Parts: sequence; C-alpha cells; structure tokens
Amino acid sequence: MKSVFITGISGLLGTNLANHLLSKGYRVTGLVRTVKSYRGDTHANLNLIEGTLFDDFSTVLQQTDYVVNSAAITAQHLLSYAGYHLINCDATAHLARQCVQCGVKRFIYISSANTAGHGSLSHPGNESFPVKAPFDGSYYAMSKMAAEKYLLTLSDRLEVIILNPGFMLGANDSKPSSGRIVQMGLGRKWLFYPPGGKSFVYVGDVVKAIEGAFTNGLVGDRYLLAAENLSFKAFFQKLSLVTGHTPFMIKVPKTVLLLAGYAGDLLRMAGVSSAVNSVNMRILCCTNYYSGAKASDAFSIKYTPIDTAIAETVQYFKTNFKSIKN
Repeated sequence: MKSVFITGISGLLGTNLANHLLSKGYRVTGLVRTVKSYRGDTHANLNLIEGTLFDDFSTVLQQTDYVVNSAAITAQHLLSYAGYHLINCDATAHLARQCVQCGVKRFIYISSANTAGHGSLSHPGNESFPVKAPFDGSYYAMSKMAAEKYLLTLSDRLEVIILNPGFMLGANDSKPSSGRIVQMGLGRKWLFYPPGGKSFVYVGDVVKAIEGAFTNGLVGDRYLLAAENLSFKAFFQKLSLVTGHTPFMIKVPKTVLLLAGYAGDLLRMAGVSSAVNSVNMRILCCTNYYSGAKASDAFSIKYTPIDTAIAETVQYFKTNFKSIKN
C-alpha cells in the first residue's frame, strides 16, 4: 500500500485529494492545525496529525512514498512579504529537507499559475513565460516563486514535481476559499464585476494531476493546470445559467479599481491590514490566462468543463451553508 503525506489537507484541494486517494487504496497522513478542521471522509487508512509546518515529521516521512505540499498562505491582506515567505517558502524548504533525509520518493509542490507569465485568450501563458506585472509585485506569487527556486536546488536528491493550478473550483471548500467567487454571485440582484479574467480549473482535475505526478512527469519540471480562460463577466454568466438566477451585471471601470487600490496602499502604509492595494486591483483588471496543455498530456487529463465545477460548488454551498439559497 502506497503512503502519502498531505499538508493543507483541510483545504479545498487537500480534502478532495485525501478523499480520492483513500478511495483508491492509499494510506494517507494529513497535517492539520486541529483535527476538527478536517471535513473530509473518515477512513481506516487516514491518520491526522496536529501540528505546524515547522514540526519534525521524520517519523512519518520514513514511512512515506509521496509528499504533497498544498499548505499555503493565500490571504491577500498581510502587510509585508515576510509573512508569505515564512509559510510558502521557508516551511516548504523545511519539509523538503526532511524528505531528503528520510528518503521520500517524490515531492509534489502545489504552487500557483501566477508564477508563470499570463497571456491572452488567443495566446495564453505557458510554463516558459516569465512572470510579469502585476504578479511580479504580488507577495503571494513572489513567495511561491521563491519556493519553486529552492526546490529545484534539491532536484539531484529529491524528485520534485511542481504543479501550478489556476483558480480551483469544486466541492469541499469548507472555509470557503476560491469558492467565494461563486458566493459573490448567489442570490444577488446586482452584481459588480471587474474587467479582467482568470484561468479556471476543476479541483478534481488537479487531484488527478497530483496522483499522475506520483509516477509521471519530468522531475524538476513545472505543469500549469488550466481548463478554461474566462472573463469575470463570462464566469458570472455561466454561474447564472447553472443557478437559473440572473442578476443585473455592472462592470466596475478599471480607473475606479485602481483608485481604490492606491487608497488601499495608503492605508497599508499606515499599518492598516487590507487586501485592497494597487497590485491586487491591477490583477483584477488583467486577462490572467494560461494553457494547461502540457499537464493534460503528461498526466492524461481531460479537463472537466467549468460549468460542472460551478454546479458542484453551488450544490456544496447550498448543502453546507444554510444561508445560501440561490
């Protein structure tokens, strides 16, 4: 029986990954802050350990075939880069060094599509595109890039595969995290949306890529996971078709968002924690589009339509968040 150690197991990706691997006969160990934070399936082959990313995991790792590091700080309100680097890079490095010492077979690092350069609908970004503005100013993206760079220095001692998912959607988003974009459009009479767009992917396809990366893929290589590139307007139109509820949609002008971002910068300079800043507002205005073709070929993935991912997310929220009706 193959064994897998998962960090971030209580998150959207970690929960879906654990459920899938347990159903396929893997033995799974997951790191959690508290056991009650895990909302996935219970199983005889599941072991949850409470701790932090800087703990000593050598006892577990000596009996582990594959490590999936999906834990990360994704919140956008931190005032300095140091907070992101600590968890997204330093903690990753700490875990990877232990994997080397314990002889772990392969280390799967869940990074972000935003560490590669984005493109347009006609020419989406791929793994060879260097990161560019505004993501070169994003603390989150910068910390993920730093982790990727460090992991590649270990490639002669540890089999590292880097996966770079786009914006994930699906069930089991209990916090919620990326599913907040779906909540934004549920039951609203008026919906204000930014002028940019994102590259979306179904969380189940990311799970398949991770399992595929246990045995496939080039060591030290990066793989973008992206199914559909959609403007925010197109995304909310899809959401409306799924729910049967059509709000009155209004595009927020780029100028308004940028002004809000500059105001947020001033607040942050004054020590006020806020996710509103000029970098994040510019991100909302750009076409953040990628190609997931390389991963599709490497891991034999046929991407699931985003309509399906939206429908699954909506149903999960309706079932688990009683205040949501449409």
